[in-house]
Amino acid sequence: MKGLFITFEGPDGSGKTSQMQHLAYRLQSLGKQVIRTREPGGTTIGNHIRELLLSPELSSMVDETEVLLYAASRAQHVREIIIPALERGAIVLCDRFIDASLAYQGFGLGQPLAQIKAVNDYASLGLQPRRTYLIDVPVEISRRRLLHRAEQAGNQPLDRIELKELSYHQRVREGFLQIAKESSKRILLVNGNQDEAIIAGQIYNDCEVLIQENDNF
Repeated sequence: MKGLFITFEGPDGSGKTSQMQHLAYRLQSLGKQVIRTREPGGTTIGNHIRELLLSPELSSMVDETEVLLYAASRAQHVREIIIPALERGAIVLCDRFIDASLAYQGFGLGQPLAQIKAVNDYASLGLQPRRTYLIDVPVEISRRRLLHRAEQAGNQPLDRIELKELSYHQRVREGFLQIAKESSKRILLVNGNQDEAIIAGQIYNDCEVLIQENDNF
C-alpha cells in the first residue's frame, strides 16, 4: 500500500486526540492527503458498537464481550476506511488501534494477551501502523483532565471505561509503557505533561522524517 498509517495512543486524558488534530492540520497545510479517524468507531457500524462499549448503563458487560466488540469495530474500520485510504496513498491518522486493546483489555482487565493479539490480528488483516505516538501522563493528571473536560462540557457524565477505578487505569498506563518498551522501533513515547506546542513539535519532527523516508510522499 502506498499510504502511511499512524496511530495515537495513551491513557484517557493524555491529549492524544488534540495532538492528532495538530498533526493533521500541519500536514494538510503542506498539501498532504490526510484522513483522520478513531476507534472504536470510524464507520456507521463502528459508531453503533462504540455506543454500546462506552454506555455507562451497560456496566454488566463481561470482559470477553468487550474484547470482541472492540475487535468487531476494528474489522469494519480497517476494511471500510483505513485500507482503502492507504491504497489511495493517504496519510491515515487513527485515534487508538490494537495497542489500546492490549492495554485496556489485556493489562487493564487481565484478559489473555495472546488471545487479544490473535483476535485483533484476524480483525485487522494483520495491519500494523508505521508509527505510533504514545502520549503518557500519570493517572492523577489523566483523571484531573477528564473531570475538567466533563465540567467544561456542562458536567457531561464519564463513559463506562472512564468510570472504572483508578487501579484499573494505573494498570492500563503500565500496560502502555510495557508495550512501548517492547515495540520501541514503532512507538515513540512522548511525555504528555509538557506544553501542548512542544509535544506537537516533537511529533511533527518525527513524522517529517517518516514522510521523507517514504518515496510515495
